[in-house]
Amino acid sequence: MSKKKMLRPEFRVENIVASADLGADLDLYAIAKASADVDYEPEQFPGAICKIHDPKAALLLFKNGKIICTGAKTEADIRKAINQVIKIVKNYVLAS
Repeated sequence: MSKKKMLRPEFRVENIVASADLGADLDLYAIAKASADVDYEPEQFPGAICKIHDPKAALLLFKNGKIICTGAKTEADIRKAINQVIKIVKNYVLAS
């Protein structure tokens, strides 16, 4: 019998996907109007797309306050990206 060679590939983290919940509804139209970094076309997709440049990440913002963060390479980058989004959206929380 021949021994099988053990494969030990090298890898690196390229993309982490994280979800968060702000616990409040958002006015996506107003957010997109106020920020050049946010695109919202509800006919195409139900969430607004926010592109953060440093750290490089994209965040999907939904009316119900849920956020999906993608493209970050570390947990610290996710925290920074979400904190930047909170600064953008904090004035556009809808009264419940």
